Amino acid sequence: MTTDKITIAGTSTAPITLRRFGYGSMRLTGEGIWGEPADRPQALDILRRCISSGIRFIDTADYYGQDVTNRLIQEALYPYADDLVICTKVGAARKPDKSWIPYNKPAELRLSIENNLRTLRLDQITLVHYRQMVGSGVPFAEAMGAMYDMQREGLLRHVGVSNVSAAELQEALAMGSVATVENLYGHGQRTTIVQYHQENRGGEEVLGICEAHGIPLIPYFSLVTGRKDDDRIGTVARRLGVSEAQVQLAWLLHRSPWILPIPGTSSLGHLEENIQAADIVLSAEDMAYLD
Repeated sequence: MTTDKITIAGTSTAPITLRRFGYGSMRLTGEGIWGEPADRPQALDILRRCISSGIRFIDTADYYGQDVTNRLIQEALYPYADDLVICTKVGAARKPDKSWIPYNKPAELRLSIENNLRTLRLDQITLVHYRQMVGSGVPFAEAMGAMYDMQREGLLRHVGVSNVSAAELQEALAMGSVATVENLYGHGQRTTIVQYHQENRGGEEVLGICEAHGIPLIPYFSLVTGRKDDDRIGTVARRLGVSEAQVQLAWLLHRSPWILPIPGTSSLGHLEENIQAADIVLSAEDMAYLD
């Protein structure tokens, strides 16, 4: 894997530089992002292969499972490499009926952080994203204030945000440092496909702000298929002799030096394919055609 480097600055006293390619662990869970994986040995092998391939950024959340991805990460990788960044998310939870609910009152955010510390066997979490769930009743500034409080206490090193609008990102920046932004983004959904209260929460809406402030944008659901009448990805893939998923990942890497892809998979074979995408070179003509 020959991707270039990216720096997570956040607090200026503790910047982190790592390869610009990570892994999202959500798909290691069972069906519906719930319960244990169908193939536990393969799930553990995937995490170990991430490390041996040079990946040093792994995305997780204690509501994946519940706690399933955290426990798999701990089992496969503990004690952790000194340069491994484990990034988790707070702000949501799951009910027994598998529904998703906001969990972002200050006390709830603290409980989530403490749970992540315990299940990952960490004294401090390197990076935590506050995921904004609209309609929770907790003002964005109140939740972010709780995140910065826990950062000052040393429970987490860097604060990031997820599923935010451009206005919310600017609000967070006015309160403190924002290390990373994790929003939905990919070739098939550059402009947001879901709107909440007329506030778009995709990657295109915040990418310019991220670039201006030197903040990595971490896209989720980046391999979601685009419009059925748009075969540009397929055309480039066939010409290069690679898969469409590989072209989608290569497009992200070429789109901006501030994008840090974290494709997830529960297949060791697909992981290898994703890793190889980091070596694909798209020409200026390719990028113009895809845009």
